[in-house]
Amino acid sequence: MAKTAKTGTKPFSLFEWMLAGRYLRTRRREGFVSVIAGFSFLGIMLGVATLIVVLSVMNGFRKELLDKIVGINGHIFVAPIESPLTDYAEVAKRIAAAPGVKRAIPLVEGQAFGSSQYNGSGVLVRGIRGEDLQRIDYIANNLRQGTLEGFENGEGVALGRRLADSLSLQAGDTFTLITPRGAATPFGTAPRVKGYPVKAIFEIGMSEFDSTFVYMPLTEAQNYFNRQGDVQLIEVFLENADRVDEARAAIEAAVGRPILMTDWRQRNRTFFGALEVERNVMFLILTLIVLVAALNIISGLIMLVKDKSEDIAILRTMGATRGSIMRVFLITGASIGIVGTIAGFGLGLLLALNVESIRNFISHLTSTNLFPAELYFLSRLPAEVNPTEVGSILVMAMVLSLLATLYPSWRAAKLDPVEALRYG
Repeated sequence: MAKTAKTGTKPFSLFEWMLAGRYLRTRRREGFVSVIAGFSFLGIMLGVATLIVVLSVMNGFRKELLDKIVGINGHIFVAPIESPLTDYAEVAKRIAAAPGVKRAIPLVEGQAFGSSQYNGSGVLVRGIRGEDLQRIDYIANNLRQGTLEGFENGEGVALGRRLADSLSLQAGDTFTLITPRGAATPFGTAPRVKGYPVKAIFEIGMSEFDSTFVYMPLTEAQNYFNRQGDVQLIEVFLENADRVDEARAAIEAAVGRPILMTDWRQRNRTFFGALEVERNVMFLILTLIVLVAALNIISGLIMLVKDKSEDIAILRTMGATRGSIMRVFLITGASIGIVGTIAGFGLGLLLALNVESIRNFISHLTSTNLFPAELYFLSRLPAEVNPTEVGSILVMAMVLSLLATLYPSWRAAKLDPVEALRYG
């Protein structure tokens, strides 16, 4: 018994690819269709690139803020409840020996008014041991003037660069601190005014810290703020900032007394929560760009199907199957989306990796500051490309592009030769 000969072509054969490529080429009679295809390509490319750049900048912004906030302020904060921390040196030593703890720093904090002969500003004074200050990398590795040698001996204070600039101070100048909590007199509490030489000037890169922080030797801060040989809290730095819950029990056991323990997540929950909400909203808004471009693919393919109705009729009479016709237009529309996604990936990656250079160029060109540190906390525009997020963006753009081709391709496959000739 003779075998029945197979008709038609294999799915996604060279014939279908050649025909789809021919439909993508520009012809004078089909110019408007090509313009729509071009705009669809540009829309998907710019949408993908914008998503990659914006999410990379927001990731970098969050990472820089987290690194600086946690790098300066610690991960866990231990404060006494009943008895004061007069044995802070021993307690800090026991905490530092706990599993997962990198170091523990006793601190005295107080607000004051800092001034020079030119200006004045509110400041946050932090009393700290000299050895602990030198172990904070964001301070020790970012000195702009002066040195931290001799800091423990009470030879001066360390200021943030923005604070020093606002007060017109340099290393070696006198910095005056004023606090209302001074010595008790028969006439009441007298304000305390004392001058300190500027030992060092540092720049963390976060405007809020650089414009308010003043580091003072711990013993001098205890005297200035009338502390009776104790500290207000102990800052604990962990090996891993995300393992706060694991370290809590070990720290509480090391302290050995009732304490109030807070961590960096509780102190900055509102701030980082707002960043996360903003990031998600930006993702949804920018996804609409890709969605609009995908809708352009639908309109362009529908017009192409209408324009090629006679060709569809001829192909059907020559033996082309409905599946073959559908695959031709599927390839045509998907090519626009996939090539646009790949081009957007390249453009977005290029922009994200050079966003700070681009910002500097535009700022120089327009003579404006596009990223003021006073508003955005950071002195530079950071960007961090997350491979997982980039992969999600590419998959999302390609899926939207493929979905956009289904209805026009199905409509082309549903035309029979007689209707197609009459439709054309």
